[in-house]
Amino acid sequence: MSSVLVTGADGFIGSHLTEALVRRGHRVRALVLYNSLGTRGWLDRAPRDVQQSIEVFAGDIRDAAFVKHAMSGCDTVMHLAALIAIPYSYVAPASYVETNITGTLNVLQAARDLGTSKIIQTSTSEVYGTAMTVPINEQHPLQGQSPYSATKIAADQLALSFYRSFGTPVAVVRPFNTYGPRQSARAVIPAIISQLAHSPRVKLGSLHPTRDFNFVADIAAGFIAAAETPESVGETVNLGTNFEISIGDTARLIASLMDREIEFVDDEARHRPAASEVERLLCDASKAAQLLGWRPAYAGLEGLKRGLTETIAWFSDPANLSMYRSDAYAI
Repeated sequence: MSSVLVTGADGFIGSHLTEALVRRGHRVRALVLYNSLGTRGWLDRAPRDVQQSIEVFAGDIRDAAFVKHAMSGCDTVMHLAALIAIPYSYVAPASYVETNITGTLNVLQAARDLGTSKIIQTSTSEVYGTAMTVPINEQHPLQGQSPYSATKIAADQLALSFYRSFGTPVAVVRPFNTYGPRQSARAVIPAIISQLAHSPRVKLGSLHPTRDFNFVADIAAGFIAAAETPESVGETVNLGTNFEISIGDTARLIASLMDREIEFVDDEARHRPAASEVERLLCDASKAAQLLGWRPAYAGLEGLKRGLTETIAWFSDPANLSMYRSDAYAI
């Protein structure tokens, strides 16, 4: 890779990936969602030298002409732009179709026209739904248990269809639950930390589902490994730690690391519809190890503790914590 476009660079994972690419010496173009204030999401919180090293394109992934313009001259495209909040997908599913599916189509068609060298399509472990077998490998059936996951299944399959139909050099990277600094309180770990910072009473939905949590630095490294590995073209690759923990136990662990008491408050608004809840996620990342040479640095319980400690430290900065409304549930 020499010149890289990151779509969704203003988001949580996108901003960390942009920073990691700059640190590795790549020329990086950041596609961010246009807004009249000129803000660039989490990129505005990235280190100053990173911000000065990137070329920013503000626009909309749903605009095909803009996407092709942004991709022009880039060897590699890391496609992360998406709507990802599961609760909001119950409210506005059409916007997920437009952003996640049509947006991906725009990237693929531009890549085909421009002769882009590599497209990294961002997937999600949510496409597997509740685990039928564990650990979950890439052959596990796909189950759309929310409008969000259904649109991500469609986007992944569309990307792979372009590889099979037109030879478009696509790799699908499927990270399991990612956490770390800058993540929205829509996600469970920031929701727990931001609430505990103010009160022992923590509002959550179901406590029993398990997740395979991955520190964002590991996920960024996995994306870069997939982009740098020629053999990843046409492949789908899981990124995960092969370690699962329940939401309840995660909250207790966070409380212990913050040296706080915790009292769970069942919040009906935070529960998914029963048939939509993904009960268990546990990753088989052996393909990533074999194909990409990728292994998570923050693996197992001790790795989770280290990642959570770094995340808590970021939230402990009053300037960061002040951006979160711990008393409100944002879908």
